[in-house]
Amino acid sequence: MPKPNSNPTPASGGQRRTPLLILATIVLVGVLGLLVWWRLYGRFEASTDDAYVNGNIVTVVPQTSGTVVEIDADNTQRVERGEPLVELDPTDARDALQKDEANLAQAVRQVREMFATVSQLSAAVQQHQLQLAQTQIDYVRAQNLQKIRGISTENYQHAELAHSTEQAGLIQAQQQLAAAEAAVANTTIATHPAVLQAEAQLRDAYLALQRTKVLSPVSGYVANRTVQVGQQVTTGTALLAVVPLNELWVDANFKETELANVRIGQSVRMQSDLYGRHTIYHGHVIGLAPGTGSAFDLLPPQNATGNWIKVVQRLPVRIALDPASIADHPLRIGLSMNVVVDTHDRSGLSLQPTATHHVDYITPVYGDQSAGVEALIDEIIRSNAGGKVLARARP
Repeated sequence: MPKPNSNPTPASGGQRRTPLLILATIVLVGVLGLLVWWRLYGRFEASTDDAYVNGNIVTVVPQTSGTVVEIDADNTQRVERGEPLVELDPTDARDALQKDEANLAQAVRQVREMFATVSQLSAAVQQHQLQLAQTQIDYVRAQNLQKIRGISTENYQHAELAHSTEQAGLIQAQQQLAAAEAAVANTTIATHPAVLQAEAQLRDAYLALQRTKVLSPVSGYVANRTVQVGQQVTTGTALLAVVPLNELWVDANFKETELANVRIGQSVRMQSDLYGRHTIYHGHVIGLAPGTGSAFDLLPPQNATGNWIKVVQRLPVRIALDPASIADHPLRIGLSMNVVVDTHDRSGLSLQPTATHHVDYITPVYGDQSAGVEALIDEIIRSNAGGKVLARARP
């Protein structure tokens, strides 16, 4: 029987080296892959997970004071632009409107009377002129008769007094006419200052009544409702907020050491913690903040005093979201986002070189509240001006 060999065979040493070679190969391939990724992609990306969804939070406040009698929307509900959110007691505003309607009607009638007075005084002046002409003839005749002793002294004095009286009467009538004409000079019934002032008061009362219905300035979702039925509110009292979730953006806070190659217009891809990494949002950089977050704190750091420790600062970068992405996967204000900026294209600027003159946000809701007042004013003027259709200046 052959004697067993106690020395290890060379093959056993090779078996131990095989896993090490495999591990070394894997590490080498990983390092090479990382270098290739960095060379082709990694050095052209700036990323951060310190990013949050932001948007407009439209605080709704009343434009007039009153008591809340109705609440038409609550938290999480969808509202459209122009829909009523809160209604105030309209009793006082309605009474004030009726009073100002009567004041406008009275002003129109008074101005109409002024124009009639002008016509009346103008006729009176013409009458005095005719009477003065007649007394002038009589007075000249009396003077001629007196020269030949053909008239008594008493009749002559009567002719002279009648002429003088008529002269004074004409002057008085002319002055009264001038005063009446000054009250309506260069105006019509519809453009007289008294009527315009009454119109302005009526517009204020009409708006006050319309504003008892607090309308939504934008379309969105109701949040942070604090108003209650029966509450007495004043102008400027915050009632609730409306959040338009179709007007969102992302504020990404990058370290100052990561922003050397970030430019306006660069494409961005993002992931939300709400939907996970399989949902990708797209957008682009629209601007870099003019200062770090700490620069706008209530108490900014005073690095020139005391002991100083350098802390890497973060600069907010605003990113516009693709509307299609938001429509498919809605976001909410305050959600966390993971942001990666593609910095391949570095031809853009980091700051806008010129001012952009355009309107970012606008609402026609409050202007529409006065849409019916002009028709109301036209009707009041027409019905109190003798049925005449009078042209007037629109505000």
